[in-house]
Amino acid sequence: MIYREVTGLVTLKILRPYHIKVNEKYVHLRLEDQFFTIYLNGEEYQFIPIEAKEIRVDRETKKIDNVDAKFAFQKGEDVVYISMAKLIYHPDFLNQVYRIAKPYYYKDFQDTLIDKSEVDLIIDELEHENKKRLIDKALDERDEELFYKLLETL
Repeated sequence: MIYREVTGLVTLKILRPYHIKVNEKYVHLRLEDQFFTIYLNGEEYQFIPIEAKEIRVDRETKKIDNVDAKFAFQKGEDVVYISMAKLIYHPDFLNQVYRIAKPYYYKDFQDTLIDKSEVDLIIDELEHENKKRLIDKALDERDEELFYKLLETL
């Protein structure tokens, strides 16, 4: 394998966290290969979890906290590394991260309260998306039994 730092034009193709974990301070966007893909100089590279595996967003400041993280992407034998510090200069990347993390930010006291039915709707939507991701993973792993079991939960 050839490992190198990125020097070129980076464009985001897809960014969908595999799992979202929230604690008191941070929103953790956990990443997995099929859900994070970039174009580098027109060539498609897929995330590989050999370095950083998550994007961590501060719930209060709404800023990406782990700016020192380094992500690895692969195309064939070619592996490139892109630091979070470089990724945050791409508006598409920032927009995606903030759109995904926004439901988990702390609200100012003056903000209107979200009614319980809206929260339930968001939770249902997230659970549905997670089930779809698990179905995709079962298909990728050719796990027919798990696939049908998950289909029943939709």
